[in-house]
Amino acid sequence: MFPSARDICKKSDYQMPMKYEDCQELIPGRRIAAAAIAPGDSCEYGSSKYFLLCGVGGILSCGITHTMVVPLDLVKCRLQVDAAKYKNLFHGFKVTVQEEGMRGLGKGWAPTFYGYSMQGACKFGFYEFFKVIYSDILGEENSYLWRTSLYLAASASAEFIADIALSPMEAVKVKIQTSPGFANTLRQAVPKMYGEEGMTAFFKSLVPLWCRQIPYTMMKFACFERTVELLYKHVVPKPRAECTKGEQLVVTFAAGYIAGVFCAVVSHPADTVVSKLNQEKGATAIDVVKKVGFMGMWKGLGPRIIMIGTLTAAQWFIYDFVKVAIGIPRPPPPEMPESLKKKLGVQ
Repeated sequence: MFPSARDICKKSDYQMPMKYEDCQELIPGRRIAAAAIAPGDSCEYGSSKYFLLCGVGGILSCGITHTMVVPLDLVKCRLQVDAAKYKNLFHGFKVTVQEEGMRGLGKGWAPTFYGYSMQGACKFGFYEFFKVIYSDILGEENSYLWRTSLYLAASASAEFIADIALSPMEAVKVKIQTSPGFANTLRQAVPKMYGEEGMTAFFKSLVPLWCRQIPYTMMKFACFERTVELLYKHVVPKPRAECTKGEQLVVTFAAGYIAGVFCAVVSHPADTVVSKLNQEKGATAIDVVKKVGFMGMWKGLGPRIIMIGTLTAAQWFIYDFVKVAIGIPRPPPPEMPESLKKKLGVQ
């Protein structure tokens, strides 16, 4: 796709053999995310294999976690679309179990698993890809100075692609969960939805999905990256390099939960629109906004904070754990380049 750092080092004109760590100085924009290839790593940072393996990590982190919280997600969706019947979180669980039994809480698990697995592959794989691409464009110093903007741009680009992969299964999931009697399984729902509305049924909520997921993902990645940086700088009593893998994963989980709370608040209004849109045939996003009103847009926020906070923390934990388990390079938090320190007079 593009030359790796090691390839550039091999082709350099330097007479003396160079360590890979030293060679990072030759590569614009790499320092923000680059780490030396350590023994046990399964690939080079920034290689095609690296991005593919990150995609695998995304499949596991998103597919597993979203499927685990299907019962909470189901009640949250029903709170959003029928507040009169489902008065609060606990009442929603009670009514659902009374009407459909415990099995009713698992409705929509299949489209959830397949949809969010595809989304996870694109979200994490393309985030790592765009982060490297945009960092190379900005250069080493600007990548550090504008690192938050870099995270935001890379995550927005990745989520734009990821939502196209997610949209069909998200539409099926919401239809199953919020339209009693329509269908109970993925196999039942897909042909019925196609028969009623054609392909429009699977992509009519794509724009609201972008409105929900892109801000969510931008917050998820940028907030996580900066929180990790701040935790190691101000909370963790020793540098990351001196922390055990277990200690690093604890930091990952904590930063993920903090990011998740912000994600839930930022993306909740659009999430309500998506739920209502997939429930009501022929409705538009504007119709939904007018119907539910401003306060109605915030119905189900409490359950969603619990769900998304836990979900985001678990996703980052699983993603980082997968990186450790299969030897994917794990770059440390970015540090100010020496050249920039000299310019700014920083010791």
